[in-house]
Amino acid sequence: QVQLVESGGGLVQAGGSLRLSCAASGRTFSSYHMGWFRQAPGKERKFVAAISRSGSSTYYADSVKGRFTISRDNAKNTVYLQMNSLKPEDTAVYYCVADPTHRLSVGLNWYEYDYWGQGTQVTVSS
Repeated sequence: QVQLVESGGGLVQAGGSLRLSCAASGRTFSSYHMGWFRQAPGKERKFVAAISRSGSSTYYADSVKGRFTISRDNAKNTVYLQMNSLKPEDTAVYYCVADPTHRLSVGLNWYEYDYWGQGTQVTVSS
């Protein structure tokens, strides 16, 4: 079982920045692909970013490319999402996800991740 705990959400003005963190339990964090999804009220959950086990490969939704950066520290069992140039449309609950399987490819779809955090709210005011 993997437990994921997000932190770092909050209220920020458009153009501002936030850094989300996700701490994972367990001793095999470095074997998980990790990612972030978000869900706005009344909308479906959407892929934001993902990172491979070693951190050598990263993937982003087109809507956040160039503004968000995903990274990980395997020594600290933590994955991060640095969010810059935030826009009101980035407002959502952000979820940290983990893929504990041994698949080679990094998942871009919600059903490829077995473990989800409780979510952290990000609100961007205009």
